[in-house]
Amino acid sequence: MTLEKAVLVLEDGTRHVGRAYGARGTTLGEVVFATGMSGYQETLTDPSYAGQIVLQTAPHIGNTGMNDEDPESRRIWVSGYIVRDPSRVVSNWRANASLDEILVRDGIVGISAIDTRSITRHIRSAGSMRGGVFSGEAAGLDPEEQLRLVREAPEMTGQNLSAEVSVDVPTVTTAVGERIGNLAVLDLGVKQATIDNLAARGFEVHVLPQSSTFADILAIDPVAVFYSNGPGDPSASDGQVAVLREVLDAKLPYFGICFGNQLFGRALGLGTYKLTFGHRGINQPVLDKATGRVEITAHNHGFAVDAPIEGTFESPHGYGLVEVSHVGLNDNVVEGLRALDLPAFSVQYHPEAAAGPHDANYLFDRFRDLVIASQKDAK
Repeated sequence: MTLEKAVLVLEDGTRHVGRAYGARGTTLGEVVFATGMSGYQETLTDPSYAGQIVLQTAPHIGNTGMNDEDPESRRIWVSGYIVRDPSRVVSNWRANASLDEILVRDGIVGISAIDTRSITRHIRSAGSMRGGVFSGEAAGLDPEEQLRLVREAPEMTGQNLSAEVSVDVPTVTTAVGERIGNLAVLDLGVKQATIDNLAARGFEVHVLPQSSTFADILAIDPVAVFYSNGPGDPSASDGQVAVLREVLDAKLPYFGICFGNQLFGRALGLGTYKLTFGHRGINQPVLDKATGRVEITAHNHGFAVDAPIEGTFESPHGYGLVEVSHVGLNDNVVEGLRALDLPAFSVQYHPEAAAGPHDANYLFDRFRDLVIASQKDAK
């Protein structure tokens, strides 16, 4: 265990001194907390965390190491990492490296041996805010200089980060079992588990760059369109919203998750807003209003759709009746939308949930059934 000093500085001037973890240097980003007791590898490799310094509320991190089978994307995306007690040993037969080694390899600056509970409570009260982790030579910078660097960092509000995490060229994953047809997936930060779940339902999954036009989508002859999760502010993604409106105008079946839910809301004519500290973790309770079931779900979002929870309402952009299909039980945040006059729906959370839980995995089946029904109606 290193005894090298590291410092976490928040934009309100709060400072925490701990030990260097991972790579050495300076990193800046929005400090957020994730409540999962497990699944740190999936968290680190989730593109939705781009631009964010992630604090793990679970105190002991790293005991199962890192492996080549569980990454959700091609690399680690978090801007920085905060843990209390890094594991001193790796004890899992699937591991081929320690967490610390992979953080160093990918250049992720972290900090350990600080009171993560205190920081979490502070963020819950004051809200997510910009922060910086300083280690190595940067740990010795004047405190006022460190604070200046943090306050000059860009805020998450207004940032469009899709281009940073999206693929540059289309990729195709072959359908498993009986083939339904080609599915256009707009990659705003898609996770591998999502692609695998869609392919397992019979879709030939075409992952398209975030800059794709409606013509690019039509070029693959899609049976449906899917918008993925991803980082950034949905209000800064006008291009993807315009493309989605063309998808809805064409009455192509649509399913969106997380960022894709927020962009669906915007396409329908609804607003979005930034949550105080967001939902991040694998233990968030959500009510499915259609069934009355409460699902424990995986979340990673700092923004939400502004819509009436009860009843139905007219889409401000003329897409007919809409309803909020799912509601977060901790704070009544909109967690899903369903268009009643179009074959389109979305949820704010992650039904693929590679690190668990799998309560919401049925949503991929619901999407498959919606596409099949739409194909029958078109005949």
